[in-house]
Amino acid sequence: MTEQVTTTPWVGPDRPVSRGWTTRFTLVWFGIWMAWLVPIQLVLPDQLDRIDHAHRISDFGWINGGVGVVAIVTLPLFGALCDRTSSRLGRRRVWVLGGVVVFVLGLLLSGLQTDWVALGGCWVLASLGNNAMAAGLTAVIADEVPESQRGMASAAIYGPQAVGILVGLLAVQGLGTMGRFVALALGLLVFSLPFLLGHRDAPPAATAPPLSVRSVARGMWISPRDHPDFAWAFGGRLLVNLGNAFGTTELLFFLRDDLKVPDPDSRLVQLTLVYLVFTVLATYLGGIWSDRTGRRRVFVAVASCLQAVAALLLAALPSWDTAMVGAALLGAGYGAFMSVDQALITAVLPSAEDRAKDLGLMNIGSVLPQALGPLLGGLFITTLGGYPMLFGAAGVITLAGAAMVYRIRSVR
Repeated sequence: MTEQVTTTPWVGPDRPVSRGWTTRFTLVWFGIWMAWLVPIQLVLPDQLDRIDHAHRISDFGWINGGVGVVAIVTLPLFGALCDRTSSRLGRRRVWVLGGVVVFVLGLLLSGLQTDWVALGGCWVLASLGNNAMAAGLTAVIADEVPESQRGMASAAIYGPQAVGILVGLLAVQGLGTMGRFVALALGLLVFSLPFLLGHRDAPPAATAPPLSVRSVARGMWISPRDHPDFAWAFGGRLLVNLGNAFGTTELLFFLRDDLKVPDPDSRLVQLTLVYLVFTVLATYLGGIWSDRTGRRRVFVAVASCLQAVAALLLAALPSWDTAMVGAALLGAGYGAFMSVDQALITAVLPSAEDRAKDLGLMNIGSVLPQALGPLLGGLFITTLGGYPMLFGAAGVITLAGAAMVYRIRSVR
């Protein structure tokens, strides 16, 4: 006998969120991006350069590949557990709190390592904390933010990204490895506190069915035939983020080994500043404009094309000046893409009962590229033609992601 699975059609909230809500939500994401991306862009590459200079690129790739494998399982699993959590802190906030604790522990242990395998294990632990926080925080948008504010709320996630990277890079300048990880861990704690202390979860709109091994396994698959728009949105997010990861996660190695610029750490900060300005502007302008017009797809597609142009320019004309132009285009494209894409995704969720789990599946499209980017990027750099092929692949992949977005039919 076949088990019948029923879901409640998605009905979003209609009460606007306050400025205080938006501020707390922005700050916690600022702390997350700083603690997660500064190690990927600077701290881990520098640490691996000292631990295992000869194999630093491949080590970096394998570490992030392990993070990606873990993310494939834990993002939807944590989301499913989050949907079914009952606690005094609420079902979302308790996952954010637990994630902070694990994330901080992973950061501090990473700073103590002198072997790349052990470092990889500690960074995987940090990723578990990051994934737990994401499970609670992304579901909060679906729980509490009306459709008319989804672009703004999505901008509150991705607007702080470049700011967090820049502030984090500046904060760790001149510090040793352990000092860098301690500073980032403290930053995560400080910027998470307003949300943890001030947020109150909205009551569940629907009760999720009991969790079992069978339901978890079944929930890992959402049929593209039954939910094509969810599948197209996932494919677009995965490819665009993979193209962006190719263009950013190997940036320090590109500056140091290919362009051979003097003081590559400082040059990375300069590029990040340019990226920051354009990302912040595009994130908030794109999100707000998309809310006002009610359109999502055209913003996502145009933003994807801007990122593709940046990558193709670096492939054709690799230089410091091109890198500066590429940082501006990449920042503008990525900022607009992520703010509007998150709003688009919340409109194609299959059911109300499993929104955190479904968002966990969708978040694989963001986290997995950040993990696979260094691994696949290392292959391009060492065996498949070097940096021109890496950036060329980034441009083509990003354009393919833009095409997928336009296959979505239920969202304007």
